[in-house]
Amino acid sequence: MTVNRLAAVLLVAGLLVACSANTPGAGPADSIGPRTAVVDDPNPEPIADDPAEVLPVTVTGFDGVAVTVTDNSRIVAADQYGTLAETVFALGLGDNLVGRDTSAAFPAAENVPDVTPTGHSLSAEGILALSPTVVLTDTSIGPRAVQDQIRAAGIPVVFFDPTRTLAGVATQIEAVAAALGVPDAGAALAERTNAEISAAANETPESTEPLKIAFLYMRGPAIKMLAGPGSGADALIEALGAEDAGVESGLTEQFVPVTSEALIAAEPDVILMMTKGLESIGGIEGLEQIPGIAQTPAGRERRVVDMDDGTILSFGPNTGKVLGALSKAVYDPAS
Repeated sequence: MTVNRLAAVLLVAGLLVACSANTPGAGPADSIGPRTAVVDDPNPEPIADDPAEVLPVTVTGFDGVAVTVTDNSRIVAADQYGTLAETVFALGLGDNLVGRDTSAAFPAAENVPDVTPTGHSLSAEGILALSPTVVLTDTSIGPRAVQDQIRAAGIPVVFFDPTRTLAGVATQIEAVAAALGVPDAGAALAERTNAEISAAANETPESTEPLKIAFLYMRGPAIKMLAGPGSGADALIEALGAEDAGVESGLTEQFVPVTSEALIAAEPDVILMMTKGLESIGGIEGLEQIPGIAQTPAGRERRVVDMDDGTILSFGPNTGKVLGALSKAVYDPAS
């Protein structure tokens, strides 16, 4: 399964964590139980109120096409994760955003028109009606014919790398900033974001026996997947000072179908999912009915953490906040 195909799947999952935070073998009396990881302020904090602009600018998009941007006053930013819109706000250009994707659901963007009315597909008519001066997008969303139609109408369309990883956060920020003619703001935002990621990672408890966390993607009864190397979740788990249970069990693919054998072999202390995915299978009670869950340490402890679908794997300027919220949900002792 490719990263791009996987991204469309991941946006609808749920986040579950099972096991005692600092003592993986703790019994029910010490169990933390289900939790929701919440970013206290999901709005991206602007790095500047009025970033210095250098326009026009010509950049080469991820599709290899050189694009000249002369005006950033009306920006449409649309990808599968909400990352591009989040970055526009964090660069201090939120007032210039006239169109966004469904995943960019943070409060500051709620009044910005959604150009992906079905959740995953762009609307050419909707975008053109907004009279954008530049469109930021990637191949995680489409159809490509719509993006090509907008470009054919004479609107600059800049493609970005669709891969979302912890290591690529700063590079993506700087690429967006370059396309919008605010490179200094981009450099400052990338530096701040890296510092926040490092600070959040450094605050996670150290242990001689790291927790094993399994990231599960579930979308109703038909789609149930266990994450492995390269899923994106593995980088978050590593930053939390834990081990990816799927990777440690020997998986070689980004995602594999969930089986009782795979779950038992992974032996997770914590199961990680997205909120809507958890809801799609009936919550904690529905999760417990999946074969193999009850036989894992995570299942026995009912240690479950869920996080907003459009937040956990966005890998944008809020990544430090995401890590901090996950760390709190995973490691804070039972109250």
